Amino acid sequence: MSLYYPILFFTGSYILTFLTIPKIIGLVEYKNLMDSPNNRSSHVKKTPTLGGVSFFYTLILALFFLRNWSSYEESIYIMPGLTVLFIIGLKDDLVVLSPYTKLAAQLISVFFILSNESFMIHSLNGFMGIYEIPFYVYYIVGGFIMVTIINAYNLIDGIDGLAAIVGIIILIIYATIFYMTKEYFFLLISLTLNGCLIAFLKFNFSTTDQKIFMGDTGSLIVGYIISILTLKFLALSPEDYDNLPFLIENIPLIAISILIVPLFDTARVFTIRLANKRSPFSADRNHTHHILIDYFKLSHKKASLIIGTFNLLFVYLFIILGSTSYNFWLATVLVITVILLGYFFYRYNYSFSNIKRRIRFKRKINKIEQKIKKKPPSSSTEQD
Repeated sequence: MSLYYPILFFTGSYILTFLTIPKIIGLVEYKNLMDSPNNRSSHVKKTPTLGGVSFFYTLILALFFLRNWSSYEESIYIMPGLTVLFIIGLKDDLVVLSPYTKLAAQLISVFFILSNESFMIHSLNGFMGIYEIPFYVYYIVGGFIMVTIINAYNLIDGIDGLAAIVGIIILIIYATIFYMTKEYFFLLISLTLNGCLIAFLKFNFSTTDQKIFMGDTGSLIVGYIISILTLKFLALSPEDYDNLPFLIENIPLIAISILIVPLFDTARVFTIRLANKRSPFSADRNHTHHILIDYFKLSHKKASLIIGTFNLLFVYLFIILGSTSYNFWLATVLVITVILLGYFFYRYNYSFSNIKRRIRFKRKINKIEQKIKKKPPSSSTEQD
């Protein structure tokens, strides 16, 4: 494959996104569609959102030109799901939707991908001793993987730069994998979205009037593309894996390592919310990035770069280990890492016991306030 095409798609998406985001910012400000801060926001003033609009039309344009590069007409199957999530994300940025409405939209979008033969997982290639998998198991596992990744990526979009930096790292890794396996359609999709995120990052980190958030419009789209790339990575044929620098049976663990940041953060906050008898989709400030900025007083940029660097180093470590170690040892390293990370963040007042203590304290305060409000005012008499 000529270097002309990767450079063209990456540069073209970067320029298109970079030139059109200021127009989106101007329109959002003119129509007053900005995101207002609340008690769990990390920003202090109204900020334009809808940065993901630029991702959508850039990807649609790229998919149009890539339609002849796909062996199984993947472009045609990606476009409908992308459009559904774009509409839902756009509406959620303007009028907040329930988590279950978004989940329904995700399931519809995922269906298009699962029905394409290119993404069908026939075997786990010896992972945990599993080879061939039944047809119905593919639909269940594939759907679960995609929905999990979409929501996990959506949840890490909580501070400036984090979602973009993590997305850039994940897409660089997948671009490398698909270049080595000669899956050029997915290589160019990875580079296209990477160009969008790199251009967006400049505006997301801006301290001037040019600042913008990607919003659910962007995070749902990026999460969707990453989930597609992950499913394709798991669905590669054994012959394709021969070109990769790790053992074929370690592929699922390598995929987890690539997505370690969003997956770990989502598992952690869902566990905390369920332990406190709340919906796993309820909002709070228990995310890993919130702890870094609340307790360690890091700036958004520093926290995002630290998390992104960890993601990159973790994948590099797993690729090295995955080239010689088998499932058991690689899984052991993964479990130990998750336990250590969980313990580290457990200490900083976001533990279950501290959360419960805060909840009980807040309830006591609310009861006292209610009693004060109900208590009739003392009568007074005028004295001559």
